[in-house]
Amino acid sequence: MLIGTLEAVRCYPIKSLRGDALDSVKVEVSGIPGDRSGALFALQGAREGKTYRGKEHDRLHLLRDPAAAQACAKERGVAVEVRQGEHFFDAAPISILVDAWLRELDAYVGYDVEWERFRPNFFVRNGASSEPAPLEQTLVGELLQVGTVQLRVRSPIERCVTVNYHPLGESADPRILRFLAGERNAWMGIYCDVLEAGIARVGDPLTLF
Repeated sequence: MLIGTLEAVRCYPIKSLRGDALDSVKVEVSGIPGDRSGALFALQGAREGKTYRGKEHDRLHLLRDPAAAQACAKERGVAVEVRQGEHFFDAAPISILVDAWLRELDAYVGYDVEWERFRPNFFVRNGASSEPAPLEQTLVGELLQVGTVQLRVRSPIERCVTVNYHPLGESADPRILRFLAGERNAWMGIYCDVLEAGIARVGDPLTLF
C-alpha cells in the first residue's frame, strides 16, 4: 500500500535546535548519522543533569549554533553545556509525519499547520492519488519501506507544548496541543525502528507492506 511520497528529510544535529534539510540520507540501524548526536544539558536548577529542551525554552528551535543556544539559555539564568553521544532520541531512531494526519488540526485552527513544528525526520505527502493514510495507532507493529530503508512502526508520538511554537518564531498557538490532547490522545506522527539500513531520497514512496 502506498502511503505517500517523501517530501522532506531532516537531521537535527543538536536535540531541540534547528534541523538541516537533506535531499537524501543514509539510514543506519541506529538512525540517521549525526541526528540528535548532541544535546543541551542543564548544569543547575530543577533540571540539573537533564536535557534542556523546547519544553524549557521556547526559542531553541530557531537556533542552529550550540554556542548561541548556550547564550540564549544564560539570558534566562540557566547554564547549559553541550554533550555529544551516539544519539539523544526521545524514543526511537526515526520519526515520520504524514500530511494527512494534520488535516483535522488544520480545519480546527483555520490554517495549514506547519509540519516543521513536529520535527520529523521524514515528512510524507499523502497526495490525492494515494489511498487515505492509516492513522498512527493502526500502524503499530507494521512494516514500512522508503527507498531501500525498511522500518517497523514502534508507536505514535505523544506531543508536548513545543508543537505550539511557530517554526519561524511567530506567536505560539496553544490551540494546537489543545486539539491534539482532546481529539488525538496528544498523538501526531510515528516512531519507527530501522530493520534494514539503506538510502532514502526526497521523492521516494513510503509504502506499507
